[in-house]
Amino acid sequence: MLKDEIKKAFGNSTDLIIRPFIIDNREITLVMSEVLGSSSYVNDFILRRLLTIKFKTNDIGSELLNFIPTNNGKILNKLSDMTDYICMGFALLIYSDNEAIAIEARATVDRGIGEVNNEASITGSKDAFNENFNTNVGLIRRRIRDCNLYIDGMFVGKSSKTKVGILYMNNIAIKKNVDDIKKKLKKINVDGIIDSGNLKSYLDSKTNFFFPTITSTERPDKVAQALLEGKIAIVSDNSPFVLITPTFFVDYLHTSDDYYEKAINTSFIRIVRFLAFLIAIFTPALYIALTTHNQDILPLSLFLNFMEQRESVPFSALIEALFMSISFEILRESDIRKPASMGTSVSILGGLILGDAAVSAGIISPIMIIVISISAISGLAFSSVEMIYALRWWRFIMLFLAMFFGLFGIFVGFIILLASLVTTSSLFLPYLAPFSPFIKEEIKDTIIKGSHKKIRFRNPLLTKNKIREKSE
Repeated sequence: MLKDEIKKAFGNSTDLIIRPFIIDNREITLVMSEVLGSSSYVNDFILRRLLTIKFKTNDIGSELLNFIPTNNGKILNKLSDMTDYICMGFALLIYSDNEAIAIEARATVDRGIGEVNNEASITGSKDAFNENFNTNVGLIRRRIRDCNLYIDGMFVGKSSKTKVGILYMNNIAIKKNVDDIKKKLKKINVDGIIDSGNLKSYLDSKTNFFFPTITSTERPDKVAQALLEGKIAIVSDNSPFVLITPTFFVDYLHTSDDYYEKAINTSFIRIVRFLAFLIAIFTPALYIALTTHNQDILPLSLFLNFMEQRESVPFSALIEALFMSISFEILRESDIRKPASMGTSVSILGGLILGDAAVSAGIISPIMIIVISISAISGLAFSSVEMIYALRWWRFIMLFLAMFFGLFGIFVGFIILLASLVTTSSLFLPYLAPFSPFIKEEIKDTIIKGSHKKIRFRNPLLTKNKIREKSE
């Protein structure tokens, strides 16, 4: 019998409910997952209704669908489809040897809408995505009330069958970009996609080694802004983060709050972020180059001050920098993995030990602690974890180049860094746009932000509908 085949397919799982009923002299069997389905909904809106039904024809499936109030019901005749719908939280009503109807009866198993944790908002909205697919899409639709917001859905992962939605503005986004995303998602052939982070490795270009080209965000307002620019959002079930692609380098110098502030204040903050990007990469390398290879550039008094501090240190400047940098990364990782109540204590304790004790023991010079601290803190100016990791890798690369070649090595490293940025692509689009290629209209919203009235055009790489706002 069909119910026995379903029971066998699930391996006699204890959470599978199989309950036969006699309804109007016909046997109808209820099959559902106790953990995914809502028992109260099934009892109140399905079983109670069934007690009063009187079958008038032999088309039992159609009569059941018309009699039971549901906006999402379907007649099934394949065992694989039935098991899939049970795993999605549907209740099955088996009324024959090979047919059943599936009625949506999902239980609420998400944590509700909470506040943003990783991307702090000063003046913007506070609500954040959660692990429920429909809730996340609803938060986006609440901000873009336009039928041109299209959602193309598919299931990814042979075992997880994770629901993935591709969101884009049909009147703004370039269709080719959307098709490229769909092709990449359809090529994924793995057992499971547990989180949106799993999708990144399949969507990202294989030539991108360091810098992130896909943004992961928990802020609905950021996704809405990106969609209106012509970008594409990817929503994954069971994940509180939504992916945005394509992403350019300048996007990591921007935040959603930038568009809620005055242009002059936003411009200043963006300049600070760009300086933080340079400081995070080059500061330790410059210190090592100037104290080991290019001492003649420094004023004599400053050079003597540096040498006096390093007089009792038995290690080279490179060893000092590596020790402090790795120690900071260990502290940062420990801080992230610990509960909030313990994380602060770990940071304070680690900072005191590595700072005061290391200097007192003559292992590290005070100036090196200052240099590494400035570099590390500058890297934390970015909310993207992947950008922080990219800065860390380039900081180490510059350290070694500076140690062996001095300022010449830093110059070579800068050329390599620039070449890496220029050759990086995001969804086959140049990562350094609008600087390379140069897009005049987009320059007004890069590091220096123009007033809202002056930013009238969208990026032509993202859309054919370039005009954002008509001039009066």
